[in-house]
Amino acid sequence: MKPATFSYAAPRTVEEAIELLEAYGDDAKVLAGGQSLVPLLNMRLAQPKVLVDINAVEGFDEIVEEEGFVYVPMRVRHVQGERSPLLREKLPVVSEAVHQIGHPQIRNRGTMCGSVAHADPASELPAVLMALDGRIVVKSGDGEEQITPEDFFLTYLTTSLQPGQLVTALRFPLLPPNSSAAFVEFAQRPGDFALCGVAAYLHLDEGGTIAEARLALMGVGGTPFCAEQAEAVLQGERPSAALFAEAAETVSQEVDPDSDIHASAEYRRHLAKVLIPQALEMAAARLGEER
Repeated sequence: MKPATFSYAAPRTVEEAIELLEAYGDDAKVLAGGQSLVPLLNMRLAQPKVLVDINAVEGFDEIVEEEGFVYVPMRVRHVQGERSPLLREKLPVVSEAVHQIGHPQIRNRGTMCGSVAHADPASELPAVLMALDGRIVVKSGDGEEQITPEDFFLTYLTTSLQPGQLVTALRFPLLPPNSSAAFVEFAQRPGDFALCGVAAYLHLDEGGTIAEARLALMGVGGTPFCAEQAEAVLQGERPSAALFAEAAETVSQEVDPDSDIHASAEYRRHLAKVLIPQALEMAAARLGEER
């Protein structure tokens, strides 16, 4: 099929883009990489009256470090995040997760902010944002706000973004000393949407016990899932295979995934139980290397 008729606009500033989004409201769609939007247009699952192409907006295409945070602006492609020396040094978990997204052709064109704004429940970056306590930077005519993943993602392909709002960056905090993170996922074939994925964060105190733990899962519901009960199991304990297995068992009882044509709810629950120890062991091993 071919897309329904639409108008096309290529603003050169964020302000111009926001003005267009405010003017057209729900009838506008933002085009960045187009790796998710263009198929929806072709199948007429999306029929906007205007396409707002932000590729002509100046700037917003370099990953930067500022005051303890790494900012990934809206025009940064997946491949930039995958290869970024800054991310590989300071936040390797982000580069590792981006490497799992689709195929090289998709990563060459798709954007990291676009992936988050699309809010696919099988997307890697929302889970990583949640595990790292990151923020989604959103601008509108009323100014800028930084939204938590818990507040941003509402359900399948649905976010809290309102007409006139534009995701302009992702904000990742730099990891404090004695902390690390890891990401693992399972897909039927390389490049396929993952059936389940886990982002894990561990922070140890000086005595070697877990002062803070965060676990975020993808593919087990309409939004990234924060495994709060499992985090409580990990808190205050020393890292061990037995502890990680206990956390995994807790998550398998905590999640309530849906069944679909790709996997049953029971299988997704099983994958969560298998992947959580892998992610935690990887994060703990990195801490061991640092220490």
